[in-house]
Amino acid sequence: MGRRENRKSKTNKNKILIIALIAVVLVAGIVCGIIFLGGNKNETAETAVEPSEEAMKVVLKEIDIVDVNSKTRPYAVMINNNHSAWPQCGMQDAYLVYELIAEGGITRMMALYKDADTAKIGSVRSARHYFLDYAQENDAIFVHWGGSPAAYAELNSGMDHIDGIAEEGRTFFRDTSLKRDYEHTGFTSMEKVKKYAAEKGFDRDTNKDLLLNYSVKEVDLSKKENAISANSVYIRYSDYHSTSYEYDEKNKVYKRSMSGTPNTDLVTGEQYTAKNIITYQVYNYTISGDDKGRQEFNNVGTGTGYYITNGYAVPITWEKTSDSSQTVYKYENGKEINVNDGNTFIQIQPQGQTLTIE
Repeated sequence: MGRRENRKSKTNKNKILIIALIAVVLVAGIVCGIIFLGGNKNETAETAVEPSEEAMKVVLKEIDIVDVNSKTRPYAVMINNNHSAWPQCGMQDAYLVYELIAEGGITRMMALYKDADTAKIGSVRSARHYFLDYAQENDAIFVHWGGSPAAYAELNSGMDHIDGIAEEGRTFFRDTSLKRDYEHTGFTSMEKVKKYAAEKGFDRDTNKDLLLNYSVKEVDLSKKENAISANSVYIRYSDYHSTSYEYDEKNKVYKRSMSGTPNTDLVTGEQYTAKNIITYQVYNYTISGDDKGRQEFNNVGTGTGYYITNGYAVPITWEKTSDSSQTVYKYENGKEINVNDGNTFIQIQPQGQTLTIE
């Protein structure tokens, strides 16, 4: 009787082990299927399958450029782009960079950092009000050194920002070893701006999704309608400035240059690269009565442009419904674009300037 009970116990244990093994295999199969098929805002394959929220998190962890599950707010840092302020530093850690025209034909850049620990960023430059639209569409804490009257009017209305004029010597520092004008020597670090943001209570959870849809699977634009080769890209901003890219087929990135000069980092000496480029044109004009020639932008509305990655470009549309709303980029068929896992430069060019994609 005791042996029968013992055999019965062993049999039950074996059944339990078999059931457990089947369960493990089923779960593994589901996870693998989710990773293969994907299917959410930051996913790659175009499929009708809609995985659960928990399943999506499994897929999203595969993105390297940014933690798509992170709720921390990004920091949008105004980067000096006067030719006398070259080279810049720290932009290699930005997941997203905007470049727009400013007065005098000079451009400025706004670099976005999320969960980064970059030790030196800059040189930091003053704000222009239309850059604030793009900081707001990312729910970013805005980092700048001074600003125009229009920019300060908006900043002082309640926007979370960190100003080098008020914080020089604490959150911002000078590098006077550089052989450049004093106005081009201001820098900051992620450690310093994070500390300030925590003190001021700016470091709440973000209330917006990431601007772009990041893809786990490599996006192949060559198969898209109206795709063209994009081994070189030339974007003219003014007589003073242009930005260009050359495709590095081996590393599948675009090497970045400005006005014919490689765009290199002050600290590392390495040339900046872009995985994704979004370029389009917006009408701008000089603000009436502004003695500095500052600009206004008609950036709320719709228009056309190009998305460029991996040696190809496709036509896209853009739409921004308000100053603070996120710009939506779509393919010609009306579907929102997916971008490759990597950094993105958004080149917003003055209307009527030359754009060459070859």
